[in-house]
Amino acid sequence: MDNTADREWEEGAACSCGHCQHDGGHVDGHADIDEEGGGLVRRYGVDVIGVAMYALAFFMDSEPLGAGLFVAAYLLLGWRILLPSARSVGNLFRGKAGSAAALLDENFLMTIATIGALAIGEFPEAGAVVLLYRIGEELQERAVRSSRRSIRSLMDLRPDSANLLTDDGAIQTVAPDEVAVGQRILVRPGERIPLDGVVLEGECELDTAALTGESQPRAVAPGGEALSGSIVIGGTLTIKVSRTAGESTVSKILEMTQRAASRKTSAELLITRFARVYTPVVVGAAVLLAVVPALLGMAVSESVRRALVFLVISCPCALVVSIPLGYFAGLGAASRRGILVKGARYLESLNRVDSVVFDKTGTLTRGEFEVARVETPSGSDVERMAVLETAAYAEWDSSHPIARSIKAAWVDRGGKVEPGRLSERTERAGYGVRVLLDGREALAGSARLLTEAGVVGAASGTDATAVEVALGGRYLGRITLRDAVKPDAAEAVRQLRALGVREVAMLTGDTASAAEAVRSELGLDSAESGLLPNQKMESLERRMAGKKDGGAVLFVGDGINDAPVLARADVGIAMGGLGTDAALEAADAALMTDEPTRVAELIRIARRTRRIGIQNIVLSLGVKAVLMALGALGLTPLLLAVFGDVGVTLLAVMNAMRAGR
Repeated sequence: MDNTADREWEEGAACSCGHCQHDGGHVDGHADIDEEGGGLVRRYGVDVIGVAMYALAFFMDSEPLGAGLFVAAYLLLGWRILLPSARSVGNLFRGKAGSAAALLDENFLMTIATIGALAIGEFPEAGAVVLLYRIGEELQERAVRSSRRSIRSLMDLRPDSANLLTDDGAIQTVAPDEVAVGQRILVRPGERIPLDGVVLEGECELDTAALTGESQPRAVAPGGEALSGSIVIGGTLTIKVSRTAGESTVSKILEMTQRAASRKTSAELLITRFARVYTPVVVGAAVLLAVVPALLGMAVSESVRRALVFLVISCPCALVVSIPLGYFAGLGAASRRGILVKGARYLESLNRVDSVVFDKTGTLTRGEFEVARVETPSGSDVERMAVLETAAYAEWDSSHPIARSIKAAWVDRGGKVEPGRLSERTERAGYGVRVLLDGREALAGSARLLTEAGVVGAASGTDATAVEVALGGRYLGRITLRDAVKPDAAEAVRQLRALGVREVAMLTGDTASAAEAVRSELGLDSAESGLLPNQKMESLERRMAGKKDGGAVLFVGDGINDAPVLARADVGIAMGGLGTDAALEAADAALMTDEPTRVAELIRIARRTRRIGIQNIVLSLGVKAVLMALGALGLTPLLLAVFGDVGVTLLAVMNAMRAGR
């Protein structure tokens, strides 16, 4: 079915309203129409008039007037079918590449069948076909619009701004594209850096997870690079802008996303692939039916009439309604399970998925640290508790993600903190924390911090997700942390393998050790680490290029750095709760609950929807074959054929609704 909403979303086609143009990958204008007042009239006015004319024509005694109303209703309800067919015919005569294949679709099949019905005076039949088509199309578009509205409601729509420092020391809030290279901006704790630059004043850590996928914050000091899209943790930075808004890191990632979306191949719906075969067969048979009997002595008028009746009977009314209705039901079933899909084409593409590639942070993991183990020189439980207690006291006033994890681990083990025992707290970005605990110096941080303090025993080159702890000049031990794997991540991998997915892999910007730990725990086939957005794209395209058997690659991610890959993959799924605006916009579907197991559930829904569609094709063709054979022999009254088709349509519709269970 040539779904207008899907086509405009995927290919950037012009709206049929003729008032606006849209870039590929953006929401089409109709999705945002306010279905009240003028918006409702614009969307459904022509259809309502067409239905009224069709109904009125049944009560007209005057043959010319009744026929005229039927034809008018046919044109008002069927222009969405007639225009694509007319364009395809025009392109064919102009010799445009691909025009022959485009002509053999369901639009052309319905066009010639309905024109045949008009030619032999079966005006109600012609109108019924286009009316059923419009109903099926609207049902599917409603599901698509509902998903898009739900996805947009998940997105953070706050405006981007920058705190510009003027020469007299004042602060002005301006749009990022108003800031020039060389000017200074101020970024406060918790704010996102709007522009790339170099730090002039301030020390803190940056949450770069949205850009790189790394869960470990990165320390920054004067002279260090600050990338747009990073979030400032625990400090205030004065930054000298080095790139304009259009050249910033975030802008380049979004530009890469748009290029990736334009290279993405749109999947054909089941009905379209069916029509590619069915249309030429039916048209060829009708031509033979008109010509061969006439050559053998039958009156030309009779042979042409039989051919037209054959075309009318061949029109797949049951499929015109049931296939899109099946997609509508499938999209609805996914939505009720917290999975929002932007269109039927993506639901269809899921049937070809044999490789699933996950991002790590925020997708397979929670993006939050947890204490993995506590190590001490002696290995005793008493010393391990002492390490955890000392670290919890040292980190008590810190908002750093690692600090929060250590404090949570201490409280979970029954510990508590008495703030009166603490004094003289000092925190150094990238090093750690120094406090006085009961008058003794307590250190928690990197090995460099302990070495500077003259403490012996901390391992040099300790992993970034480990905290070395000392008290009173004596080394106590080490706390190793990890990015916590989501509770259902392992089950998600198991379910995907049960569905026949050949490869389950992971791409991440995180460290090799962090990636390998997750790969090993979940039993993934492979894990690539330390990847920038363009390197993720290259890895995905290598996988896609290796698909020689029609298989598809599905990518699941959540950050700005994942947006290009989400747009390029055969199917891209974003984490709706944790995902960034860019990821949600680039993806083909969103998981509202952020549960990886929903990916397997969506594939099951897609396969069930397709299976029901195939059942309806077989059902419809079985009845059609009998009626068409009888019609070719002149033994089937057209009225009987129509009633038979209506019965099959009702059965197909009831079967299609099962996709929503």
